[in-house]
Amino acid sequence: SLLINGRGQYNCSLAAKFSNSSISQCKFEGNEKCAPQVLKVRPNKTYRLRIASTTALASLNLAIEGHKMVVVEADGNHVQPFAVNDLDIYSGESYSVLLKTDQSPYKNYWVSIGVRGRDPKTNQALTLLSYSATPASKLPTTQPPVTPRWDDYNHSKAFTKSIYALMGSPQPPKTYDRRIILLNTQNRLNGFVKWAINNVSLVLPSTPYLGSIKFGLNNAFDQKTPPDNYDSSYDIMKPAPNQNTTQGSGVYSITLNTTVDVILQNANALAKDVSEIHPWHLHGHDFWVLGYGEGKFKDGDEKTFNLKNPPLRNTAVIFPFGWTALRFVADNPGVWAFHCHIEPHLHMGMGVIFAQGVHRVGQIPKEALACGLTGNKQN
Repeated sequence: SLLINGRGQYNCSLAAKFSNSSISQCKFEGNEKCAPQVLKVRPNKTYRLRIASTTALASLNLAIEGHKMVVVEADGNHVQPFAVNDLDIYSGESYSVLLKTDQSPYKNYWVSIGVRGRDPKTNQALTLLSYSATPASKLPTTQPPVTPRWDDYNHSKAFTKSIYALMGSPQPPKTYDRRIILLNTQNRLNGFVKWAINNVSLVLPSTPYLGSIKFGLNNAFDQKTPPDNYDSSYDIMKPAPNQNTTQGSGVYSITLNTTVDVILQNANALAKDVSEIHPWHLHGHDFWVLGYGEGKFKDGDEKTFNLKNPPLRNTAVIFPFGWTALRFVADNPGVWAFHCHIEPHLHMGMGVIFAQGVHRVGQIPKEALACGLTGNKQN
C-alpha cells in the first residue's frame, strides 16, 4: 500500500470504490487505521506543500484535482518557479510547491499518488484537499486524477528537464578535474541477480569505511580502486554477452577541493529491451545536474551541458537507455556513499564510495568501528 503521511488504503472504501478490487469497506471517519490525514485548507490562500518520497522501491506521481502546483524548491534548493498539473518524485527526492486554493470552497478535491517507472501492482494513494466550508467526510463525486502511464517516460523527462536553478543560485565550476563514468548494469553472481557499476557489485564491509581509513586498517576493504570508466565497446542497448559480475568494496579516493564530474550511464538489464529508472543519491554533498541524454554518452556531449543555471540537487534520476551528467566539488572531508536510492538496488550492489580528505576529519572514537575489524593498524 502506498502511504500518505503514514496512512494507506488497505481494507478501505476508497480503494474499493475506485479500483476493480474487492477490498472490504471502511469509512473516512471512525476508523483510524484507514482514515487518511486530510489536508484542510481555507479558500483564497497560498499554501506551501513540502513533498518527500521515502519509498523503498517505487517512483511516484502526485496530482491534486482541479489545482495546479508551482514548483519552487527541489532537494532544499530554490528553483525557477514553474507550474505543473502533476509531478514525478523519486525515492530520496523532496520538493516544495505553492498551491492556491482558488477553486470552489463547497466541495473537496482528490489528492492522488500513483506508481511510475514500473508496472504498478498497487492502488493509488488517496486523500482529500478539504476546504473549510465543506466537511471532510464529503467525498468528491469525480474520479481521482489518474497517474500517467507507468512507462510514459516522455512525461517524466519533460518534468525533470523543466527544473532550473533560481537566478542568483551558486553556479558550477566551468571545468572539472576528474571525470568518472559509472555504467549501471544488472548482472548475475553465483546464480543471484545483482546490480553492478562498471562490472563491480558493491558489497559493504563489516567495518565502516571512515574508521578503516582513519585508523589505517587497510585489510578492512578492497585496496584496489574501482574503474573510472568501462569498456567503450559495451553495447548499452542489449543484454551483456557476459552477464556475470564481480564483487568489491573498493573506494574512489578523491583529492580534497577538486571538481568531479560523474556520468551515470544506464544500460539494458538482464531481460531484452528492459532498462530501469534509477534515482541516484549522494551523501555529504549537493551536485549540479548538468544535463541528460539518450543512448551512450560520447565525446562532444559535454557541449550540451547547462553551466548557466543547472539545478543543485542531492538526488538525480537516470532514465532507461540514457545518461545523466553531474558535477560536484569534493569539499566535505569524509567517506560518502553514492548509490541508487531504490533500497533493493543498493543492497544488490548498485553504489560506489567516495573518500576525500579523511585526514582532515577530527577524532573518531574507536567505537565507530562497530562490530567490524579490530585488528592491528597496518601501514
